[in-house]
Amino acid sequence: MSAATLDHLVVLAATLDEGVAWCEATLGLTPGPGGAHPLMGTHNRLLRLDRPNGPPSYLEILAIDPSQTPQRQPPLKRWFDLDQPELQAQLRQQGPSLQHWVARCPDVQAACRAWQTQGLARGPVLAASRQTASGLLSWQITVRDDGQRLLGGTLPTLIQWGAQHPVDQLPASGLQLLDFSLSLPEPAPLSAALQALALEVPVQRGPAQLHARLLSPRGPVSLSTPV
Repeated sequence: MSAATLDHLVVLAATLDEGVAWCEATLGLTPGPGGAHPLMGTHNRLLRLDRPNGPPSYLEILAIDPSQTPQRQPPLKRWFDLDQPELQAQLRQQGPSLQHWVARCPDVQAACRAWQTQGLARGPVLAASRQTASGLLSWQITVRDDGQRLLGGTLPTLIQWGAQHPVDQLPASGLQLLDFSLSLPEPAPLSAALQALALEVPVQRGPAQLHARLLSPRGPVSLSTPV
């Protein structure tokens, strides 16, 4: 199976306006346009994220869109634990934060099967899409019925893009991802899961967190999942 790679980092926010304000205050950048996700009732804004030693990815600012009724109805949950009351309360009280990441796979179904042999049920593969100025952007993505991220958010959601990738339409932002790593109290299952997909991301023992070091117009910025 071909290697998977980091696709994008996910910053969750109570509202998209709060996410944009956080981005401007933290990174000195206004995120570019994203779009609405009818399936999940969410919307986003994006920033290109260049990597010195890898293909470009992006930073996603994501929030529930109160103007939408998601096509995915209860008891099914939104992606990335966005329906979890504890996470919603954290975002309201502490503000936007790095909460998850997504890995790009050439064959998402095969990647899911590889994880199932390790006892990791990443969830069914759903077809999703959103409109952009250049046409319909479509992808396949793993979303559990309960919406859970798993392993404290350190186990990535898996994605397989259609003909277009968001980075193809994103202008240079001046934002670089210098380092990305993960920590977990018991890191062995996470390390084995990443190795199964040839995902080269450092994992260390510690609280369940994502750690990203960025170079922004404001200088170096370190982001970690709140604990």
